[in-house]
Amino acid sequence: MDATTSRGASSSLPLHLIVDDTLALVSPLQQSFQRSQRLCFGDSAPGEFPLAANPSIVLHVLTSCDLDPEDLAHLEATCTFFRKPANFAPDFALSMSELAALDMCQKRAIFKPMSAHERELFKQRCGGSWKLVLRFIMAGEACCRREKSQAIAGPGHSIAVTASGAVYTFGSNNSGQLGHGNLEEEWRPRVVRSLQGIRIIQAAAGAGRTMLVSDAGRVYAFGKDSFGEVEYGGQGSRVVTTPQMVESLKDIYVVQAAIGNFFTAVLSREGRVYTFSWGNDTRLGHQTEPNDMQPHLLTGALENIPVVQIAAGYCYLLALACQPTGMSVYSVGCGLGGKLGHGSRTDEKYPRLIEQFQNLNIQPVVVAAGAWHAAVVGKDGRVCTWGWGRYGCLGHGNEECESIPKVVEALSGVKAVHVATGDYTTFIVSDKGDVYSFGCGESSSLGHNTITEGNNRHTNVLSPELVTSLKRVNERMVQISLTNSIYWNAHTFALTDSGKLYAFGAGDKGQLGTELVAQQSERGTPERVEIDLN
Repeated sequence: MDATTSRGASSSLPLHLIVDDTLALVSPLQQSFQRSQRLCFGDSAPGEFPLAANPSIVLHVLTSCDLDPEDLAHLEATCTFFRKPANFAPDFALSMSELAALDMCQKRAIFKPMSAHERELFKQRCGGSWKLVLRFIMAGEACCRREKSQAIAGPGHSIAVTASGAVYTFGSNNSGQLGHGNLEEEWRPRVVRSLQGIRIIQAAAGAGRTMLVSDAGRVYAFGKDSFGEVEYGGQGSRVVTTPQMVESLKDIYVVQAAIGNFFTAVLSREGRVYTFSWGNDTRLGHQTEPNDMQPHLLTGALENIPVVQIAAGYCYLLALACQPTGMSVYSVGCGLGGKLGHGSRTDEKYPRLIEQFQNLNIQPVVVAAGAWHAAVVGKDGRVCTWGWGRYGCLGHGNEECESIPKVVEALSGVKAVHVATGDYTTFIVSDKGDVYSFGCGESSSLGHNTITEGNNRHTNVLSPELVTSLKRVNERMVQISLTNSIYWNAHTFALTDSGKLYAFGAGDKGQLGTELVAQQSERGTPERVEIDLN
């Protein structure tokens, strides 16, 4: 790695130009490619395009085509033209590929407000390359639907965020968790008017509590006034019925929030994880008390490793990390049921790498934390599950626990792109937009609507089954959200690529976005929620 001095940039810190070391973005075979085969300089044959004669056009093409960071690294590995300094502002020493990556980073909402100094520190944290910064940002966008429409099926209440950043809430409102200034239930989606002028890019729901993240990195919270176990604990005696900015986070640019039991976690744009109220007896991650209302950096292995996604379950947290050598998953918290993925049921006070993904040769791209089990989607489309296997929520055809990630063999013919987990339930979305589910069938939340004879419970599904009720919608699904709480009957949302939202499962509080008839408490088949998220 050659160190060069920035010319034309406002920062006085040294910049690093990636020349031959592509930091694992390119395979060893591609790195050893014979670079003598180039047609960018010298005598060009008739019909050849002389790249060096029009570098600005080439840069424009690279930027406007939204190439992946790996593609830019491939160009550097195979052609001198893309490795040598491009002599363009804002840094004349950067290569064409590095400049293209920087240009694409500058289009992102989380990158635009950064000062030159912050950008440089950000780059060094990601591995010293703008290509790696771009990969980090794109990974977060892909797994969290950042700046895209999304729906959250919370415990008894629901949140829908449109592509433009408007927020609709409906369902239970006993703690003001809908944000409408009152404690009345809403059976139809209702916009949170006090957020007018604020663009929301991400939402999280817990028992009696809602958190929203804006495109400016601000966090707004309403409902129970604690960050910990809000429904059955001793905290949260006061309720907040309209969104209030979390003052303790005003100096942290937040891109994601996750609400677990006894704690809440937030992720900064630089990939740092902060938690609230995670003291308890073991004081996991930092030395704080259970009622501590201040954010504290999650110490240990993740202090110097950028995280792109966090997922919170019952007393544990998963973190998807993005390093130059690849993607990895860390876990911390309660190990009951083997849900931390380390081969045991012991608690972990500090984040620990789940090593099994390396053994399986899986590059994780999405993580999901259910109440008692967890799941990961790999870049190759394979799905791994682990933890408490009750009701078949791991999809392995039985109800046994798995203390390390195990590939769901029944999905071998499916390339997964998204996974969602709840209280003993799991959903998978394929690259074709099909949806598969397995686990606990109570309250019709799996979408199969099969009733066991003699009682009102629905059949549990031990292996992945196609959700045919969503298949009949004849639309491509892009996101599934389901209730992740041990205290509420579950409901499920399915979002299409055209912005249509479908709901099924428990609806006794209006959380399905429609009023049920004839004293019904649930709905077994998906029905459209009257709201356009695009």
